[in-house]
Amino acid sequence: MLRRFTTVLAATATAAAALLLAGPTSASAATVPGFLDGTDLPPHPSSPWYAGKVTKGLPESAPFCLEKALPTTGGRHRVFTTDYDTGATQISVRAASASAAAALAASVERQVAACAADWLRTTPGGTASWHDYGTLPVEEGAHVYGVQTSIPDSEPGAHLYGIGRDRATVTVVKWGRMGTLADAPVAAFKKTTTTAVDKLVP
Repeated sequence: MLRRFTTVLAATATAAAALLLAGPTSASAATVPGFLDGTDLPPHPSSPWYAGKVTKGLPESAPFCLEKALPTTGGRHRVFTTDYDTGATQISVRAASASAAAALAASVERQVAACAADWLRTTPGGTASWHDYGTLPVEEGAHVYGVQTSIPDSEPGAHLYGIGRDRATVTVVKWGRMGTLADAPVAAFKKTTTTAVDKLVP
C-alpha cells in the first residue's frame, strides 16, 4: 500500500507540474461533455482541483480496485489532481448495448465490493474494510462504495467509488486520499456521482 501511495503521489506531482507549466486555470473552465469538471468534485480544504485532458482508453496506471474491472477498449478517462495527497479519476465506457452496459456496471460493483478482501489476501499484515453507501436515483442508477486499507507503519488510505449508468454508457468515479473512511466526504461524493451520471452523453 505504501508503494501504491508513493506511485500515486509521484503521478500527482507530475500531473500538477504539467498543468502549472501549461498555465492552470480554474478546473471549472475545463468543461468537456460527458465528464466532470473539477468543481464537481468534493472540495479540497486547501487546494483547487486540476482537471487533466479527457483521453481515450484507460489510465496508464489503473485506479486501485479497478485494475481488472473495465474493458481496455471503448473507454475514455480524465484524471484530477490537487496540490496534496488527494486525487480522483473518472472513466466512462460506451458498451454495445444497454444490457451490456448493465452487465458491466454490475461486474464493476462486484469487483469493488470484493476489493478489500482481495487486497488482504495479497498483503500480509495489512488491514482493510469496505462500506456500501447505497444506491442513487439517477438515470439507470448509481451505487457508491468505500474501501479503506492500511499496512503497519503507514498512513491508511481511503477510497470512494461511484458507479453509474445512462443507457449504454457506464461511468466510474474514483476518489482517494490518505486517511480513513470516517473522514471521507461521502455526502459530497454522492453529489459528484449523481452529476457524473447526469452528464453522460447517451
